Amino acid sequence: MLLLVNLLGGIGLFLLGMTMLTDGLKLAAGGALERILAAWTRTRLYGLLTGILVTALVQSSTAMTVAAIGFVNAGLLSFTSALWVVFGSNLGSSVTGWLVALIGFKFKIDAFALPFIGVGMALKLSGEGTRRGGLGGTLAGFGLLFLGIDLLKEGFGGLGPDALPEMGRDLGGMLLAVLVGLLLTVVLQASAATLTVVLTAVAGGMIPLEIGAAIVIGANVGTTLTGIVAAINATPNARRLAAAHVFFNVVTALVAFALLSPLLRLIQYVGIHFVGDGNPVTQLVIFHSAFNALGVLLMWPLSTPLVRFLQSRFQTVEEDELRPHYLDLNVASVPALALQALRRELARMGHLALQLATEATQLNPTSLPRPVPAPQAETKLARKLAVVEHLQKDIGSFVSQMSRQQLHQDVADKLPELLRIATHFDTLSRVMYHVGVLGAHDVRTMDLGTSAASTHHASVPANLTAPAADLPSAVAPVFIAAQAFFKSADPESEGRSAEGKWLASEARDAFEDTYQTTKAHLLQAGASGQFPVSTVYDWLARLSDLRRAVEQGHKASQRLSALSDLAPTPTNATETPPFRETIPADPVSSVTDS
Repeated sequence: MLLLVNLLGGIGLFLLGMTMLTDGLKLAAGGALERILAAWTRTRLYGLLTGILVTALVQSSTAMTVAAIGFVNAGLLSFTSALWVVFGSNLGSSVTGWLVALIGFKFKIDAFALPFIGVGMALKLSGEGTRRGGLGGTLAGFGLLFLGIDLLKEGFGGLGPDALPEMGRDLGGMLLAVLVGLLLTVVLQASAATLTVVLTAVAGGMIPLEIGAAIVIGANVGTTLTGIVAAINATPNARRLAAAHVFFNVVTALVAFALLSPLLRLIQYVGIHFVGDGNPVTQLVIFHSAFNALGVLLMWPLSTPLVRFLQSRFQTVEEDELRPHYLDLNVASVPALALQALRRELARMGHLALQLATEATQLNPTSLPRPVPAPQAETKLARKLAVVEHLQKDIGSFVSQMSRQQLHQDVADKLPELLRIATHFDTLSRVMYHVGVLGAHDVRTMDLGTSAASTHHASVPANLTAPAADLPSAVAPVFIAAQAFFKSADPESEGRSAEGKWLASEARDAFEDTYQTTKAHLLQAGASGQFPVSTVYDWLARLSDLRRAVEQGHKASQRLSALSDLAPTPTNATETPPFRETIPADPVSSVTDS
């Protein structure tokens, strides 16, 4: 029973150490992680090396793969760049085996593991939520990882060579070993843990080298499950990346299994005759590194057709539109990356909301001729409104997920502001959807001759001092000014980065002037009997809705521009840095209808 406790405790300590090491490095890296990935993934070779090095640091190819999927979801990495990061992570996972073989079995582990834990926890407790605390968590995790290896050694050493059921070395036995490795990795959620267990079992004589090698092959395939789960509700590119990861690991496993015997014989021969080391632990580590390197070599010529194939898949437009393009819970644990992902998603949400607003104004009968809107026009507006509302909920959930962890104060202070921006865009969409539906109804009733407004063939007056032949023509300048504002406030509009938020502010001021002038003229026209008073009031109510939408759009635009420091570093060195300005609370709250 004590031996079983040692085995379970060893696995638990190893997994705990790996988790602390990974989380600590994420916190210690901060925004540097994105910069590293952006700078070192421009070519397939750089991406491969980055995947190897980062995985070697975090000691988990599973964590690196899930992180890469998250980065792709957040728009921080392209699909092709992340592809080679994931391929490199498989090769980088072999570093764990080398650490176990070179340190775990040749040194007294507690002699250096305990100081790592002590110093690491001191740093972690004294700097919780800071980079110092992250570094402390990394050191403590490193120490716990090796204490887990030590417990596994004791557990397997006490069992004896005949304690485990023997698996045959025929085809059936080897396939069973592959299945064991796959299932063990699925349960432990870390191929490094499986590799460590196998290495300790081989070192203790519990299983032969060939069986250990087959289990390791299965462990490589088992790592794909976590990536598949992480990509279930992800963006198309993230799902493509998960599929590429599965393809790489399955192909590598098939090749490794087919070449298992000759590879092991070659490794044994080289180890005994040239290195002088016939240790089966070392040979198993070499085998693990060799077949992953072989997989990379196989993928080098296959990556281009693989990318073309995957880019033609996972392209459901409706599903893609409803899903966040940049939010992913895998990056929520890295505040700097999560904030950038939120800003990108808010910009996308704003673009969709302002597109809806523009289309809604075009459905109103404010220009001549007045064509009847297509039947699907309102349906299109409703679909866009549903997308905006869905995105607001997803943004809220993402922010809630972030708030559950320890955050720097400056990060925590930005979260309510991000929710305000989402609320502004959502309110704008709801208001403009209502305006669009009313406008479409007006056009249809006019063509049927049942409109309360006159249907004279008049043109929009060139200035607001000239009388208008009908009410729609009289209010047209307000709708035109609103359209101009919606275009200028669009976070994804052309030229916005160059002009900054002044475009939206100027357009909003122009709208306000037009609104007030038009409102005064309509009241005067109603009082003089030029237009029916009831119809004047109906249009004033609609103009008030339009004004409210402009106010919400202006608030969102200003607040989003104030978060420009969260934008990624431009790849073009000549790009003008984003303009920063402190936004007063509710900058247009003083504007009210009289």
